[in-house]
Amino acid sequence: MAVCPLDYRYGRDEVKKIFSEESKLRYMLLVEYTLMKAHAHFGNIPEYCVKAAKEAMDKVELERVKNIEKEIKHDVMAIVKAYAEKCGECGKYVHLGATSNDIIDTTTALQLKDLFRYIERDFELLENALAELAAKYKNTVMLGRTHGQAAVPITFGLKMAVFLAEILRHHERFEELKKRVLVGKMMGAVGTGAALGDRALEIQEFVMNELGIGYEEASTQLVGRDRYVELVSFFSSLATSLEKFATEMRNLQRSEIGEVMEKFDVEKQVGSSTMAQKRNPITAENICGLARIIRGFLTPMHESAILWHERDLTNSSAERFIIPHTSILIDDIMVKAANLFKNLEINEERMLENIRNNEEVMAEAIIIFLVKNGWSRQDAHEKLRQISMQPGKFRENLMKDNELRPILEGKIEELLNPKNYIGSAEKIVDNILKRKNKMRENNKGL
Repeated sequence: MAVCPLDYRYGRDEVKKIFSEESKLRYMLLVEYTLMKAHAHFGNIPEYCVKAAKEAMDKVELERVKNIEKEIKHDVMAIVKAYAEKCGECGKYVHLGATSNDIIDTTTALQLKDLFRYIERDFELLENALAELAAKYKNTVMLGRTHGQAAVPITFGLKMAVFLAEILRHHERFEELKKRVLVGKMMGAVGTGAALGDRALEIQEFVMNELGIGYEEASTQLVGRDRYVELVSFFSSLATSLEKFATEMRNLQRSEIGEVMEKFDVEKQVGSSTMAQKRNPITAENICGLARIIRGFLTPMHESAILWHERDLTNSSAERFIIPHTSILIDDIMVKAANLFKNLEINEERMLENIRNNEEVMAEAIIIFLVKNGWSRQDAHEKLRQISMQPGKFRENLMKDNELRPILEGKIEELLNPKNYIGSAEKIVDNILKRKNKMRENNKGL
């Protein structure tokens, strides 16, 4: 019986598989096998046990592990016993010198390592979608809005470049945190490595090198939970940006604005069970809702870092929820965001129409023009403030003013053309696109 919506509604199957029971078992067996390989390398166990242990990995069945756990009430020891059964005489060396969280935390690092391959691709897809919009619409004029009110003109490409710049910063954070998050440990019960003998540090380094991850330089029974706090904090911050972007698209799709439209299959898709005309921004809304779930795990992750002495068990149950859920959902909403922007419908005519219906947004342009013609900036501001507050059309009120008419005659069309007041928008877009391309080049092969 499925209860969690991840089981039947959200997340990609290939990412959920990383955190499935079966996959987790395989990761844990790989860690146990690699520990035995390390022991053999340093002469602690017979070399032939490496082959036996490798062959035994595929023979361990999840059902057998579960049956053992029902009896002994310990999940890791159930795996150890099931694995030892399949290793024959070499089974006596399984888990030698290790503690449960040596296996668990190293497994988590391996799961995240595989997850990060998808996240890297997600970044690429999202960045490409935003970059394409930024480049295509860098000169497409639209209303800039502050406080929900018409402000001055911007371009849609600039809006997308702002989003892209934020995502590039997240991408930089992602590359930086890998070295701190993809970390395992193999130092036994309280982090001394005593049970592994004099070459404990070498054994730990061997294991982690074989697995392609880093190792905790000084541990308790656990990898430092500040690492997981950083991970979930990163997921939460990225989710916040994605929710912000999606919220903007939802606002721009509002009927009275109508400047963008989420892709909609007009042949089959249903917007409402009762209002047949509806085209709701369901993907953007879905991103917003799931982003809040991701952030909801931030507090329990912080609290799970506060443990007694060298460890207690208060983190364990919480992390079984936190890490899989945040990992699966951040991938889910990144993919959805990439698809949202890749397939976004842009209504350039409506963007221009909305500016023409709000010509007072060109007031600042006229202030600047007046200053160039000898006016005090403050006097020009007050004059335009008064005219903007008058009823009627802004253009007509400008030309009715006896002070302004002689100055503005012959210039009014140019001054009220929003395309003439987008500043350095094009250059800003180009700069962000160059930065994106440079970063992509630098990240190749990582």
